[in-house]
Amino acid sequence: MLNDFFIRALLAGIGIALITGPIGCFVIWRRLSFFAGTLAHSALLGVTMALVFELNIALSVFLISAVIAIFLLQLQTKTNLP
Repeated sequence: MLNDFFIRALLAGIGIALITGPIGCFVIWRRLSFFAGTLAHSALLGVTMALVFELNIALSVFLISAVIAIFLLQLQTKTNLP
């Protein structure tokens, strides 16, 4: 039952949980949850555009997410909205 794949998947899951837990608390504490949600959806846009235009998925996700993040940071400095 406990083959090598299962052990590695379990260790990866525990590692991801240990890393993302504190990051998630930091995101909520800094009131950046909408920022994080927007970046997650922009990553999905990057995957979709990479598949449609037959580009490298990692590069497309990085570029689209970076453009959206810069846009959101500029928008944050120009408005008084939370």
